[in-house]
Amino acid sequence: MRAVVQRVTWARVKVEGSVVGAIGPGLLVLLGAQREDGEADVERLAEKTVHLRIFEDEAGAMNRSLLETGGALLVVSQFTLLGDCRKGRRPSFIEALEPALAETLCASFVERCRALGAPVETGRFRAMMEVELCNAGPVTLLLDSRRVF
Repeated sequence: MRAVVQRVTWARVKVEGSVVGAIGPGLLVLLGAQREDGEADVERLAEKTVHLRIFEDEAGAMNRSLLETGGALLVVSQFTLLGDCRKGRRPSFIEALEPALAETLCASFVERCRALGAPVETGRFRAMMEVELCNAGPVTLLLDSRRVF
């Protein structure tokens, strides 16, 4: 699984003009599932995401996790994270997991983050979404469950 993780002061996602998920301070997670991903990938990525020490402590150092700050997650599925742009001018999405399986893994990621204690809001799988955010820092990180954590 791949994720773009952004530290935000607020974020929200709309579908057809209506807000379907919104958070205050926390993390916006754009999440993509790739072929051969499974529950082990979900587990690694969820654990890493909620425990990342990217929030400032009293001294101003990035030393606190989402769980320590009481922040929330907004998880938005985004298969385009698996786009391969190395050849030609049109991305190839051959590495993206088939939609029904990807939806299951994305839902599993959300449930695992909740089980770890994080409040989670979501977008709507396979919908055309508008994502708005205020990136704090800015802090933006790329995570991949296939790279050793």
